[in-house]
Amino acid sequence: MRVGLAIAFAWMWGAACAGRPSPPSAAPATKGAAVPTIPVTPGVLIIGHRGASGYAPEHTLASYDRALALGASYIEQDLQLTKDGVLVALHDPTLDRTARGSMENCRGLVIEKTLAQIKTCDVGSWFTDALPRYARPEYVGLRIPTLEEVFQRYGERANYYIETKNPEEAPGMEEALLTLLTRYGLRGVSSPPRVLIQSFSAASLKKLHALDPNLPLVLLHGGEGAALRQLLDDVKTYAVGIGPSKPLVDSALVAAAHERCLEVHPYTVNDTTEMRVLVTLGVDGMFSDVPDRLAAVLASADPALSHRIRERRLKCA
Repeated sequence: MRVGLAIAFAWMWGAACAGRPSPPSAAPATKGAAVPTIPVTPGVLIIGHRGASGYAPEHTLASYDRALALGASYIEQDLQLTKDGVLVALHDPTLDRTARGSMENCRGLVIEKTLAQIKTCDVGSWFTDALPRYARPEYVGLRIPTLEEVFQRYGERANYYIETKNPEEAPGMEEALLTLLTRYGLRGVSSPPRVLIQSFSAASLKKLHALDPNLPLVLLHGGEGAALRQLLDDVKTYAVGIGPSKPLVDSALVAAAHERCLEVHPYTVNDTTEMRVLVTLGVDGMFSDVPDRLAAVLASADPALSHRIRERRLKCA
């Protein structure tokens, strides 16, 4: 039987990021320990996809600042590992799409570059060229942040939704992540969870679960909905939720996940009509490049929505 994280009371979401003491360090991993559950937080989670990447250059401090200002419950960090073993927030395994600078430093695989090389790259100019309507002078020259810099900037003012990207090509990524989470007091039990960790790699998530069974993990999936439903019994042994591509989400998938006490956090949802449909289907959170749109949809949703989500989480805790 799944053992829920200890909950003294449910935090109201408006106070989720304000004035809490640092959570305690996680207990050592215990072989065969139960999977944690999402603590009882009311409402659909608003997850700022790469920050507020519809309005600012993705995975920059400017994008994270904007997401939090627009009401995001979580800000997302995709992880890449540098040649010298530093975790940085960047979606692609290569620098080519978003980095501008010298060919030597700002083209090619991240894992073949040192942090010093990567820090010479401009990751704001491409956005200004691609979306001039949202261009700001301060976006030019923005740098790729390390995960540690993100933690240092936001501390307890933010909740973090972290993805291990292509971990098979970056040995040691999981250990480096846990080291930073420990350093910044982010492995303790809290409600809402300060950190959620996601991956398309079940192996990476299972490795993290073995290292620390208290970590709330989410399996990403972009394939077939039927294939995902077949995985749910396995997923519930190490994770607290699934992150399906939005076209995969239907009432059958949501029901099957909820029967197993798994949350459903689809990606990436920017259209308000799609947001309303997914809310009606009963999802528990959504990734969006435009978190203010999702906040507006949720503000006009049935007031009973938060109650239903809270009751489901209480049942699974």
